[in-house]
Amino acid sequence: MNKIKLMSHLVAGYPTDEIAFEAAKALVKGGADILEIQLPFSDPSADGPAIQTACTEVLKRGYKTHDGLEFISKLHKEFPDTTIYLMSYGSLIYTPGIENFCKKAAAAGVKGMIIPDLPFDCDEGLTKACEENGMENIPVAAPSMSDSRLEKLANFGFKHIYAALRAGITGTETTIDSATIEFLKKVSAGSAKIYGGFGISSGTQAKVVAPYVEAIVAGSVFVRIITANKNSPKELAQKVQEKAEELTQT
Repeated sequence: MNKIKLMSHLVAGYPTDEIAFEAAKALVKGGADILEIQLPFSDPSADGPAIQTACTEVLKRGYKTHDGLEFISKLHKEFPDTTIYLMSYGSLIYTPGIENFCKKAAAAGVKGMIIPDLPFDCDEGLTKACEENGMENIPVAAPSMSDSRLEKLANFGFKHIYAALRAGITGTETTIDSATIEFLKKVSAGSAKIYGGFGISSGTQAKVVAPYVEAIVAGSVFVRIITANKNSPKELAQKVQEKAEELTQT
């Protein structure tokens, strides 16, 4: 039976590495094709309250980039056939040196980098560093971009593009309408395959978007489930798996 491809988003170390790992296992069991792991950051400008709060809680423990890469490495060893992308912000990867960071990320098992605050045509060398380390840079397209810029991005030669289904931050409700579909068509006008996300939380939304993308992206919905059930890991895993199954059903 065909299924909708799912890229699922988790914050590394939230609420603990152990619980986050169990959530990742539940996501894979529920049908997630890609694990997008976010390194906690103090000012996650593209993220809504659920992910911002998760990042804050993890950082209070003194969690470092090294810890996040260790978490990713453990996931890669457990699920060697599951694609892992790393999501973060420019300053976290620029400060240690982008080439150095990409080398460490690739060694941990990362296959792609999603850095929403680095423009695709001014990325401080991220695309090149990714290519040199067997990864890909996955730029973010937003509906607020002009048609000419969307056309430039679509034809820039990227393998994949992350299409944010609306402007603003993640986690709030997204309405899928004709404008959303038109935006997805513009982003996919080139050769890149498209990941579509921002606010997808139901199977109904996933079904509407799925025909226009390579995979749907869901993140805040899983973070909210983890937050609500973090004191009951078994129930947390069950609910995460059930939501992943809902989102991947055609």
